[in-house]
Amino acid sequence: MHYATSSAQVANSRVHALIIGIFEDGSLSAAAEAVDSATEGRIQAIIKRQDFKGKKAQTMLLQDLDGIKAPRVLMVGLGKAGVIKPEDYLAIAKAAIMQLKRLNIRKALYCLTTTQVEGRGPDWVATKTVEQFEDATYQYLVMKGAKPKPDDRLKLEQVDLLTTKSELNSCKKGMLEGVALSKGKKAAKDLGNAPSNVCTPSFLADAAKQLAKDYASMTTQVLSEKQMEKLGMGAFLSVSKGSVEPGKMVIMNYRGGKARQKPHVIIGKGITFDTGGISLKGGAGMWEMIYDMCGAASVFGTMQAIAELNPKMNVVGIMAAAENMPSGDASKPGDIVKTMSGQTVEILNTDAEGRLVLCDALTYADKFNPASVVDIATLTGACVVALGSHATAIFSNNDELAQEIIEAGDYTHDRAWRLPIWEDYQSQINSAFADMQNIGGREAGSITAACFLARFAKKYRWAHLDIAGSGFKWAGMNKGSTGRPVSLLLQYLLSQEGKES
Repeated sequence: MHYATSSAQVANSRVHALIIGIFEDGSLSAAAEAVDSATEGRIQAIIKRQDFKGKKAQTMLLQDLDGIKAPRVLMVGLGKAGVIKPEDYLAIAKAAIMQLKRLNIRKALYCLTTTQVEGRGPDWVATKTVEQFEDATYQYLVMKGAKPKPDDRLKLEQVDLLTTKSELNSCKKGMLEGVALSKGKKAAKDLGNAPSNVCTPSFLADAAKQLAKDYASMTTQVLSEKQMEKLGMGAFLSVSKGSVEPGKMVIMNYRGGKARQKPHVIIGKGITFDTGGISLKGGAGMWEMIYDMCGAASVFGTMQAIAELNPKMNVVGIMAAAENMPSGDASKPGDIVKTMSGQTVEILNTDAEGRLVLCDALTYADKFNPASVVDIATLTGACVVALGSHATAIFSNNDELAQEIIEAGDYTHDRAWRLPIWEDYQSQINSAFADMQNIGGREAGSITAACFLARFAKKYRWAHLDIAGSGFKWAGMNKGSTGRPVSLLLQYLLSQEGKES
């Protein structure tokens, strides 16, 4: 879809549909006033009859109004008069977009971008509007054997975002950021939704190589299993050795800042399919495990968005990619492996494999002398029990970093909630025979997993994001990757631009 900013007169706009806002007390947005004036009070008449009450996210479609060029006007309720809360604006925008999807139109003028949103500027409104449009219209059709039926095709091709001349630059900046963000989210969703017979570790590596070809600011390096063996990544290899698909450590390096500037590193768990290994999962819901690489997918999407926006900073994205399969070569419960850090791990459950690939990636990240390191993983079912699907869990060894990520999540509405990694929990992963074991028992499962990773991240500012609940959804026809937390990660990284490190 194409997006543009517009400060044109609403009544004279030759688009297929106008989207205007009305408050609950009957007051009109500036665009609604323009339509009302041009149509000799038609909007006010509808409100006076109480056919439309302006309740939050209420919609009404009007057609062929005399006095305006657009054949359709979509009225959208803005709720109580005054400044709109960010979460309410997102609900309002979504309602408008869902109605537009049902119409046979190619071009729309979206006038709600002039709405005042609490604590947010016109750039935020534009960014979130584009993101909402792209999320609402996303479809994964790559694997469809037959072309979609004509009625299923998305007809909307262009959306103009209304703005004032004084806010034009801010709105345009937000729109461009929304386009870049949406490209990244789409890439993350496409990778997440791809079946595991397509999306293998090698597939992820090839996608990253193509990214480097597409953007001059990006380079990609791929470590083979042989190279990882030389580096001593025994934990990673204990997972990948059970599969005929070779594991890959994929390093994407964006250079937009000064050569001496420390990079921010993001690391994604990329288990392209997780059977549980010898500790085999139950069969009924195992298909969901195509999404066990959504952490890596979010890293890829964030790196693409960063490359699109070209900020003056350095960012390294790492995808720790492997399959976890049962075979004669697979790790067995009770095996002890040596990590790249030199620490040893007793593998009590082969289904706790994500932390095994991540721990070696965390050790490898130290070579970049990072300003910060954030890992992202669909790591624990315990996180889903604790927070559901609304919030990503965050764990960190640095209060300032944790707060920056939480604020980025609040700003984007891609929210995160902090859980503790107190020293008290560390005893749960102590081992009688190795430096640690890879599970900590039934209690506090997401916390002990984070405690495990923390042992490999002592040399730098680090945070761990558990996206087991937020990274994908599994409800029938609505199943699929959410593209989270690309919005959060992008905002966090952009907030670091200009900070010397």
